[in-house]
Amino acid sequence: MSLDALRDRLPEYARDLRLNLGSLATEPVLTEQQRSGTFIASALASRNAAVSAAILAEFGPKLSAEALNAAKAAAAIMGMNNIYYRFTHMVHGDYGKMPAKLRMNVMAKPGVEKADFELWSLAVSAVNGCGMCMESHEKVVREHGITAEQVQAAVRIAAVVHAVAATLDAEEAVAQAA
Repeated sequence: MSLDALRDRLPEYARDLRLNLGSLATEPVLTEQQRSGTFIASALASRNAAVSAAILAEFGPKLSAEALNAAKAAAAIMGMNNIYYRFTHMVHGDYGKMPAKLRMNVMAKPGVEKADFELWSLAVSAVNGCGMCMESHEKVVREHGITAEQVQAAVRIAAVVHAVAATLDAEEAVAQAA
């Protein structure tokens, strides 16, 4: 499925999502690698097979094999980290002082520039709603020269991709109930 086909699957009430998906696909403040990786990591984090397939088909060929693997790794590792660190942040207690004892080796050697991997991790953290991770990754990307406009663009991509996935999930549920 192509990005256009994905956009065509959105109902009329989600027209804004359709328009935003189209404009963000060519977002000029991000490099092609940053934009493509953000789309892919966000789609995988959104957990909708159709959205993931369409976005991988559209943006996967725009990335090197290493960058594609890194975008997938960002979605995978942040899927774990966002749950763990959201827990430690929300529950407080001694948990935040305890070592996580979770392997996170990919974060040290992601296979792409640190700034890009961290930007993708930030986008996934936005999808997963981990405030502690968002703050941490935003700080790192800013230290690596990513601008506020680039951060905003990545989070806008994450927001739209997640909303597309949620809309398609809802439409499928309605169709099954009918």
